[in-house]
Amino acid sequence: MLFKDIPGLEPIKSTLRRSVKNSHLAHAQLFDFPAGGGGLAMALAFSTYINCENKQEEDACGTCASCFKMSKLIHPDFHFIFPIATSKKTDGKNSEAFLPLWRSFLLENPYRILPDWLDFISAENKQGNISVEEARGILRKLSVKAYEGEYKILLIWKPDIMNAASSNAILKILEEPPEKTLFLLVSDQTDKLLTTIISRTQRITIPAFSDDEIRSYLKKQEVSENIVNQVTYLSDGNLSEALKLVQEDEDDRSGWFAGWMRSCYKYDVSHLVKLADGYDVMSKERQKGLLEYALRLFRDMLIWSNGAGELLRVPQEELTFVQNFSKTVNFDSLEKMIGEVNTAHYHIERNVRAKMVFLDLSLTIAHFFQRK
Repeated sequence: MLFKDIPGLEPIKSTLRRSVKNSHLAHAQLFDFPAGGGGLAMALAFSTYINCENKQEEDACGTCASCFKMSKLIHPDFHFIFPIATSKKTDGKNSEAFLPLWRSFLLENPYRILPDWLDFISAENKQGNISVEEARGILRKLSVKAYEGEYKILLIWKPDIMNAASSNAILKILEEPPEKTLFLLVSDQTDKLLTTIISRTQRITIPAFSDDEIRSYLKKQEVSENIVNQVTYLSDGNLSEALKLVQEDEDDRSGWFAGWMRSCYKYDVSHLVKLADGYDVMSKERQKGLLEYALRLFRDMLIWSNGAGELLRVPQEELTFVQNFSKTVNFDSLEKMIGEVNTAHYHIERNVRAKMVFLDLSLTIAHFFQRK
């Protein structure tokens, strides 16, 4: 991973390059970023740049022996710790055992989130964990001098899920780090970290991707303009979500939502029952995704109804629908609709029968319309 592979975020890249050039590298750095953001990719690019044998002004060379090994995540001075769980793909008890899977996961896409990783290793419904034994074993990994690079680097992904014992084990190492060793903690939930860990790191705050950065990245993946516009709106700066939505190219959420609202407005019960049947056979993630899309459009309707249309960032097709739909419901009704959709989302997450949830939601929403 090189800096040039990451869309935008130029101020962050510049800060990281300058720290290397000036030899002002804090021994422990915390990459703090929103879910689906560029934190993990940035830490990988930073690590590549640090040990590059032929650094360029703006990036690692990408061709030296160090960069070649980093591109495959096999550099002997670069180590990982990440959450693991009981898996159908391997019976290992630490990150080392999962490394082949982890490398494949990252090389495929470095913008994904913890549930993606757990799905990738077929952990079913188990939660990921960084054990205290693994945290205590860090010193064994880093006890020898660097083999090839100037620095040994340990990247800890999702340190926020560690329990108190694991966190305290990490804390002791951060207090007395081995020489020429860097710790990169990569977290999209830093509020869950011990304050003592945060206080011993240099925090690097990485903002969410902008719409332009998401759009530029997707266009380089040769995604069609129409899908790019809709996905950019739906992902809201979350590149992980954007890439998932691109893969669901059959998922016309805009058309689905418009048809659903028209049926609710007409109080077409027979069609609402058919929609509920279709909703019932969708995957849970798709069911939740449609409700999340509905929440987003209802939010935009509230903004439009309050005369703040200039704040909207919706594509033109959705904007036209928002404008027309807002004429059929008042402010109080929109608030009630949002409450009902939130309740439905809660029930779907807890495995209530989707058909029942959706049909109940549809019939309830139908009563909130202002009909002539």
